[in-house]
Amino acid sequence: MEYNVIKNADKIVKSSKYVINNYYNYKNNWHSVFNNNNKISLELGMGRGTFIIEMAKKYPNTNFIGLELSTSQMVMAVERLEKEKINNIRLINADAREIDKIFGKEIDTIYLTFSEPWPKQHDEKKRFTHESYLKLYDKIFKKDKHIILKTDNKGLFAYSLETLSDYWYTFKRVSLDLHNDEREISNVMTDFEKQYYLEKRPIYYVDAIFK
Repeated sequence: MEYNVIKNADKIVKSSKYVINNYYNYKNNWHSVFNNNNKISLELGMGRGTFIIEMAKKYPNTNFIGLELSTSQMVMAVERLEKEKINNIRLINADAREIDKIFGKEIDTIYLTFSEPWPKQHDEKKRFTHESYLKLYDKIFKKDKHIILKTDNKGLFAYSLETLSDYWYTFKRVSLDLHNDEREISNVMTDFEKQYYLEKRPIYYVDAIFK
């Protein structure tokens, strides 16, 4: 997926108090960043940060960390946070393949929201629900493994259900059309999701856990 390159994005991101630049130094000690012992949730590929910012506002007693590789994407999140001043959120500009070097066993929930589907077979290992990533997540989950995924991509969703199931995850909740599901789900929408909702595209959702 291609994004517009924003001038001075690296400088803007790295100078924000919400961005942790020396993230390797906090492995096994992320609670010190928030000065509390609340649960920590991690979003991989947070993009512009709409989802994780709204989640942090909705759940002030949970700590949220957003990871994004593109600084041009992170700029919007940083600029919004500087205005809204939310205490229970921090951002990391890093590659998701490095998470086991960034976190110890201290993450309670991982959110995968509208991740790049990587539809070509030779890109399979780049999908956030590939077995190689699931093994990485094992290294950072505090106790129970908990993954919540949302996507508009039917192929990625089917693939993810299969890989998660093969990895012995069980499904607390599955929806093939989240916005038209009669069952109550507390849902916070991403920027992509808001657009897809207007286009009446089905949103696929799974809440997976492994105790």
